[in-house]
Amino acid sequence: MSQDLLILHHQKMKGLNFMKQIILFASGDGTNAENIIHYFENNKRLSVVGIFTNNPKAGVIKRAEKLSMPLFLFSRPMLYENGEVLQKLLKINPDLIVLAGLLWKIPSAIIDAFPKKIINIHPALLPKFGGKGMFGMNVHKAVLAACEQESGITIHWVDNRYDHGSIISQFKCPISTDETPESLALKIHHLEYDHYPVVIEEIVKNR
Repeated sequence: MSQDLLILHHQKMKGLNFMKQIILFASGDGTNAENIIHYFENNKRLSVVGIFTNNPKAGVIKRAEKLSMPLFLFSRPMLYENGEVLQKLLKINPDLIVLAGLLWKIPSAIIDAFPKKIINIHPALLPKFGGKGMFGMNVHKAVLAACEQESGITIHWVDNRYDHGSIISQFKCPISTDETPESLALKIHHLEYDHYPVVIEEIVKNR
């Protein structure tokens, strides 16, 4: 969706008296993004108003189309060089920016423009198994290789370092003796679906 249409959608939502607005960032299939959108679709005080993605082949694009959700596809220069992503966010001025599987690092200019307004979810119990390259199956394989007895999710504020911002919430699951990266990933996904939207709602309501 073009910038003008995304901004028009934002203004329409304001006109419908949605008091708080959320922007999602995603790079992959978009299951978390879709779950969050469904969670808030009948909420009269909070609304997801758009999805930003850096991946032209991401599954989240088809999910956005199915849900009639405005989507903005951006490139690396738009994020890191010419400030186009930042300018779009400033025009929308969301109450919260939610990273739901974004694989690129948020630049400091956006973090500075939206202090304590950007959150991320990590598929492990930080500070363990975080940092550059620790995403998806890489995380679950590392957790199992370390013979951990539990794993989980960490919801945290975003700062200038990968998986480093202060922790908001953590939710745990046990690791069985016959656990595989795939079975652990399924457990983690269930934690994400159950808890991420609820934590998002609490953060925005308490502002």
